[in-house]
Amino acid sequence: RSLPMELSEKRGVENNGFVQNETFEDKETDTSSQGEMPEKCSVDVDPMAVEETVLKPYAGMPKEVLLQFSSQPCYRVTREILFWLIIAGSIALVCATITIIALSPKCLDWWQAGPIYQIYPRSFKDSNVDGNGDLKGIQEKLDHITYLNIKTIWITSFFKSPLKDLGYGAEDFYDIDPIFGCMKDFENLLVAIHDKGLKMIMDFIPNHTSDKHRWFQLSRNRTGKYTDYYIWQDCTQAAGSVTPPNNWVSVFGGSSWQFDDVRKQCYLHQFGKEQPDLNFRNPAVQQEIHDIIKFWLGKGVDGFGFGTVKFLLEATHLRDEPPVNNPGSSTAYSQLYHDYTTTQVGLHDIVRSFRQAINEFSREPGRYRFMGTDDNEKEDIEATMMYYGTSFIQEADFPFNFNLINMKNLSGNSVFEAVNSWMKNMPAGKWPNWAVGSPNAARISTRIGKEYINVMNMLLLTLPGTPITYYGEEIGMENIASGNVSEEHVNSGPVATLPEKSPMQWDGSVNAGFTEGNSSWLPVNSNYQSVNVEMQSAWANSTLGLYRALTSLRNDELPLNRGWMCHIWNDSNVFVYVRELDGLDRVFMMVLNFGQESAVNLKAIVPNLPCEAVIRLSTRFSNAGKVVNTKLIKTEKGEGLVLEYKTAEPVHTMEAFQGKCFVAEKACYSKAFNLLYKNC
Repeated sequence: RSLPMELSEKRGVENNGFVQNETFEDKETDTSSQGEMPEKCSVDVDPMAVEETVLKPYAGMPKEVLLQFSSQPCYRVTREILFWLIIAGSIALVCATITIIALSPKCLDWWQAGPIYQIYPRSFKDSNVDGNGDLKGIQEKLDHITYLNIKTIWITSFFKSPLKDLGYGAEDFYDIDPIFGCMKDFENLLVAIHDKGLKMIMDFIPNHTSDKHRWFQLSRNRTGKYTDYYIWQDCTQAAGSVTPPNNWVSVFGGSSWQFDDVRKQCYLHQFGKEQPDLNFRNPAVQQEIHDIIKFWLGKGVDGFGFGTVKFLLEATHLRDEPPVNNPGSSTAYSQLYHDYTTTQVGLHDIVRSFRQAINEFSREPGRYRFMGTDDNEKEDIEATMMYYGTSFIQEADFPFNFNLINMKNLSGNSVFEAVNSWMKNMPAGKWPNWAVGSPNAARISTRIGKEYINVMNMLLLTLPGTPITYYGEEIGMENIASGNVSEEHVNSGPVATLPEKSPMQWDGSVNAGFTEGNSSWLPVNSNYQSVNVEMQSAWANSTLGLYRALTSLRNDELPLNRGWMCHIWNDSNVFVYVRELDGLDRVFMMVLNFGQESAVNLKAIVPNLPCEAVIRLSTRFSNAGKVVNTKLIKTEKGEGLVLEYKTAEPVHTMEAFQGKCFVAEKACYSKAFNLLYKNC
């Protein structure tokens, strides 16, 4: 049924869609002012429709209407549930972020993440046909560095120098030697290096200067503060001979004291007589070195390799150093114990001051500056480890490791001893490094035989830590014959370490593509037509091809990048170790032959080892991808295998191998979240 409702022009029910439940009050109507009342009419209206029209929310409601609906239970409860869900989700997200940050291991820094490539600039590439490598030449060949999957370049000394001792005695620490170019060339090279995402470390020998340096000229004339910039002592001269203050001997042999006709005293030189030692007990000298460090960091270099640091201080009492064997006159460096001329008390305070100067430039995010030290304490590994600093006082990021270069003979046992010596003595939480070549050591092919070049590179690039490659080792370069080296090649510098500094062999053209000039500062090795970058780039089964495959594997595989290293076995022929990561079931095992043909049953040594493993890489390229039986793994002379297998029980968790496993920057892998964490 319909209910009749009377409507009139002045009095009636208004359906106002913008106001809900409005109270309508009866108003008095002035009937006296009205004319005839309109006729009443009846309209049928559905009351349910009227109710729905009034109460149902609709789009575009004004604030007043919306507020009335928001107070209704069905809307209020829903709103509160959504609010608290958002709050809970935000808290969970913040907690998860904090947890991930807290549990995440420290990311590897740039100097840890890949190999360092060491360049002797005079021998890398000549850009101006004068026969000498230079900074522009390095810039021309940066694509070779990226081709090797290398991220850091270490350039040896290029300071202005008379080139005595091959440029390690600087005449001006603030300038580039003209033989290498000018400061603009350096700046352009540094920009190009950074544009390619690379980093640059430079050599710095703070122990001494050239005798041509301005400081020395002022010191020998006793000018102002420079009077004591060097180590001067009275000495007697009679009948053309000099009686030095003591028996100290220079590294190159002969007395480490040289009489100066201008000052009428002797100055100390622990290296060549043209390289007087600075007096680091003078605070002004230390400040000069700090200023030099800051100058080059300000230019944008990414770090320093400090050389000869153990020579920075000498004992002030000037006592004779004890002889190794019989007392008497000593002229060779090896004939004395150098108790008073190396690693003196206070040395590490000076090294730490270098670090503090460097750290002033490491505060910018992503611009950490590296510091390495070279002391080469062959017989005193503990003295070398002191350059790491302590848990609270930082010194070098690492002292350069020459254990693999200093081996007296090659065997699986000797390689194990070289590796184990470093790893077991390295302070907890520190980062190792390895080198198999340097500007001051014979090349691998010459030192131990060309049949071992590939297996040595495999060792270098699969050990934990930072590998350091000396230019040319990636193609297996050899020393040039000593008979081809003479004083005329080096401006009367020492000849002993020249054969390993021969020009880089780029291709099979004249002078191996090193220079377009008629000659090079040192002769190119006669094998350059068969051992060069161009030829090996086109040949996958080459030393260069293996080197690239190893650097790629290292970059791609977490266990090789930052995992555990566990020693499995060594004998006179082979050295075997694994690289593994907590949480990852994939393991890499290296079987490296440094002796003669060998067969080893690794299954008997590691009982839980799978019966089969796949050859991921091999120095015998045709073996890659093959499956080997772990009960009988055969290797030929100089052969290296990178085996891959899966296991639920990694070696570093086995009780039998406790004490044989090492890890730096420990990390664990979560397969569920595909991320690394540190508490495992």
